[in-house]
Amino acid sequence: MASSSSNTYNSPCAACKFLRRKCMPGCIFAPYFPPEEPHKFANVHKIFGASNVTKLLNELLPHQREDAVNSLAYEAEARVRDPVYGCVEAISYLQRQVHRLQKELDAANADLVQYGLSTSTPGNVVDLVFQPQPFPPQPLNPVYRLSGASPVMTQQPRGTGGSYGTFLPWNNGHDQQGGNM
Repeated sequence: MASSSSNTYNSPCAACKFLRRKCMPGCIFAPYFPPEEPHKFANVHKIFGASNVTKLLNELLPHQREDAVNSLAYEAEARVRDPVYGCVEAISYLQRQVHRLQKELDAANADLVQYGLSTSTPGNVVDLVFQPQPFPPQPLNPVYRLSGASPVMTQQPRGTGGSYGTFLPWNNGHDQQGGNM
């Protein structure tokens, strides 16, 4: 929630103090730049300018302003630390982490497939189909298809149940609707 303590003690908000002007009762900055956080407005002003921030806040609906100010403050702080890349460094780091974790997940899925195939009895499990993973990755949903001699690759949309059911090692051969496989 936005802070409104600036006018209760007759102390100007951080923006008005920084700009050396009187903080009026309807100050657009007061709820978002409390006097206890002068560095927050200083960074935002240095990167975006007070006039641009005023225009932006006036164009937004009141319930959107706090999120906008928090985003501006985050970007401004990142730009002060790294004037060239700003938030891109943090975003790149997180994307690399997601990529690394996706590789770990793929390796774990491969181990599960290997484990599932090595513990199955011949003739029961012919093929294993994994659904494509949307971003962010969803829980593993393998679909085992029972068939005759030749494996046929099939695609089953997630959550459709279908005639094949979903076998998971921890549900003892029962599909998600409670029936036996």
